[in-house]
Amino acid sequence: MQPELTTPQNLLLSPQGAEIILGDIPNPELLAIPLAPTPTTMFGPRGACLVSETGPLWVSDTGHHRLLGWRNLPTVDSQAADWVIGQPDFYHEGQNAKGTPGKATVSVPTGICVCDSGLAVADAWNHRVLIWYKLPEDSNVPADLVLGQANFTDNEPNRGKQLADANTMHWPYGVFYHQGQLFVADTGNRRLLIWQQFPTENGQSADIVLGQPDMISRNENGGGSPTAASMRWCHDIAIWDDNLVVTDAGNNRVMIWQGIPTENNAPCAVVLGQKSFAFVEMNQGVYFPGAGSLSMPYGVAVGGDWLLVADTANSRLLGWRKRESILLLQGAVADAIAGQNSVHSKSENRNFGLPTRDSLNWCYGIKVCGNRAVISDSGNNRILLWQFR
Repeated sequence: MQPELTTPQNLLLSPQGAEIILGDIPNPELLAIPLAPTPTTMFGPRGACLVSETGPLWVSDTGHHRLLGWRNLPTVDSQAADWVIGQPDFYHEGQNAKGTPGKATVSVPTGICVCDSGLAVADAWNHRVLIWYKLPEDSNVPADLVLGQANFTDNEPNRGKQLADANTMHWPYGVFYHQGQLFVADTGNRRLLIWQQFPTENGQSADIVLGQPDMISRNENGGGSPTAASMRWCHDIAIWDDNLVVTDAGNNRVMIWQGIPTENNAPCAVVLGQKSFAFVEMNQGVYFPGAGSLSMPYGVAVGGDWLLVADTANSRLLGWRKRESILLLQGAVADAIAGQNSVHSKSENRNFGLPTRDSLNWCYGIKVCGNRAVISDSGNNRILLWQFR
């Protein structure tokens, strides 16, 4: 049996904490942290991606309904963003800039990723994904392509229909690109959509669906008990050693397939966070977490041989090292931890204190570029740039 991780000496990230913190740094003498939009503040950011080790950096500033861009890798704490998409300037907020949806507006943007030579954003409450063919290099650059809607002005869930379809979305929270394929966590429809070739038309239908028996169904766990094929609240996507990985936050688990499925409703091969495919309780049914349990894991990323999981409701990151076979990961405990002093701790900022450079508060997103993790520390209204050990 694999020994359980128990000590913070197994930290996956630098024990010095984040090298750079973006967002407002709290002042312990102030009673409240202002959340008004500025070039340096964020409100509940849920996604970020570093395009290269030197930048640019793009962040989904979710609560302010905007995207923030830094031309180069930030080098100081609370560095001001260079660009904004979704608002007329850095000092306004509101869904769709308090107007109607368009090519450069967003409503609760979440997942964000590099998409070939461009950018893709899960525009969750507009029930769509926006795609820029080239990386934006200015404020309010209009998107080139929309998925989930027929055009850039509509924003009804599932295009106003009760059932889903291959070309509709309901609260898509995650988006991921890999070798010409596009993956979308269509969270409100409890499914993952795959375009096997990069879409070229607005509202283009997906080719593959996971989590549901067909393209029109949208019941949680496929309308039955949890299985290796079902989902409840999928949120983020990664490819680890050519295997598809999806966080199923509603079932408190991470699903891993052998390879990338090419058939609808294909079952996964392994789950992390649970002892079986049928068991889905938070922290495996006990109050405090362990090294192998999860509570609402939203984010996932790959760094070298490591799979990193944002164990959101436990306010920590867990890391699993690659095994000879992914089948050996079933029920495996994590190999590393960050954000908590013990695998049995789950309080925000460790003891509900002020955030520190190495603490977390409901971390929703994680991405990796080179030897740097980019962490959306949503509950602390900040982004952490944190080096691997």
